[in-house]
Amino acid sequence: MDTLDAVRAAIAPLADPEIPVVSLAELGILREVRTGADGLAEVVITPTYSGCPAMGQIEDDIRRALREAGIDARVVTQLAPAWTTDWMAPEAREKLRAYGIAPPNGRAAHATEKVIAFARRAASQPVPCPRCGSTHTTETSPFGSTACKALYRCLDCLEPFDLFKPY
Repeated sequence: MDTLDAVRAAIAPLADPEIPVVSLAELGILREVRTGADGLAEVVITPTYSGCPAMGQIEDDIRRALREAGIDARVVTQLAPAWTTDWMAPEAREKLRAYGIAPPNGRAAHATEKVIAFARRAASQPVPCPRCGSTHTTETSPFGSTACKALYRCLDCLEPFDLFKPY
């Protein structure tokens, strides 16, 4: 097994610390495993949003997994291009739903569309309840358990739930 394959294998099971049912790769935070200019392996990660408090824990988890596997590598945080929910794997969306978090609907808005999409998000697409499937839901707060989620409530089963915001 070459070094990059060993790096991939060591970090494959790592999950997002805020959503432990989804791996970093499935969520799209893990951007690339590559060889740096100096020959050292690099793990490239991109935060879901600027200032995400989980990034420190994610970096620590990656370093720990690499150290435990006896691999010398560095973690590189790449801010551009900005992370988008379009990078989420289809299996991540299903895992979010099963965990009780509504996955983002459709494709994320880009560039200038983001401001308009944020303002119209609640009215533009129904958000299905991850528990009962009803689209008879309402946003109760634009911020959920973390800043990358919004808080919703199902008007049929009356359960609150988070929506992973489309970015």
